[in-house]
Amino acid sequence: MKLALIGYGRMGQAIARLAAERGHIVVATVNGQDQREGRTLTMDRLAGADVVLEFTRPEAAVGNLLALARLGARVVTGTTGWSDALPAVCHAFEASDGALLHSANFSPGVQLFLRVAEDLARRFAGRPEFAAYVTDFHHAAKRDAPSGTALLLRERLRQGDAAREFPISSTRAGFAAGTHEVVYDTAFETIRLTHEVRSRDVFAAGALNAAEWLQGRTGVFTLDQMLFGEDA
Repeated sequence: MKLALIGYGRMGQAIARLAAERGHIVVATVNGQDQREGRTLTMDRLAGADVVLEFTRPEAAVGNLLALARLGARVVTGTTGWSDALPAVCHAFEASDGALLHSANFSPGVQLFLRVAEDLARRFAGRPEFAAYVTDFHHAAKRDAPSGTALLLRERLRQGDAAREFPISSTRAGFAAGTHEVVYDTAFETIRLTHEVRSRDVFAAGALNAAEWLQGRTGVFTLDQMLFGEDA
């Protein structure tokens, strides 16, 4: 499979390394910081890539994705912080011959974690003696706070228990790839549900799995659909 990488930071470099190990070829890399509303993204620049992986910054992602939709590209994006523009981006891909798979987190474990968290929230519904909240810890260089995963986690928790707010506490420090935790707390006991990333490679591997799955498809998809079925 021929791949183009939009953004060549830590995630882009991890994807390129794992892609080579799997026998894929990176035919183009584009520095995401150089993009201005996706103006330099052309068919020639993408060099015939089967799938484009977009991991940049929130301020660049929307322009990149709209440009890629106009080109009819198949795109996997893990950039977060632009969810307000998601309907417009999805509409652009639905109106094209391309495909988009978007996710705030490409870890399979996180997708299972979200499902378990929703079930846990449902079981704690109607028990006001337990205070409930979310913690979100990432390395100092992460730009968005709360993280896209933390926001998605809160959304899933509210699906299980709409009566709670589930406030999020975010910390940006050090070098950790990411830890998310759901806490139910009383004066005498605490219950914690935690997902901790030990290596950024889990995200790179998940993004490559998504790229392999996206070949031959058109439309808009989520990682949840890829892992658990089209109707997930």
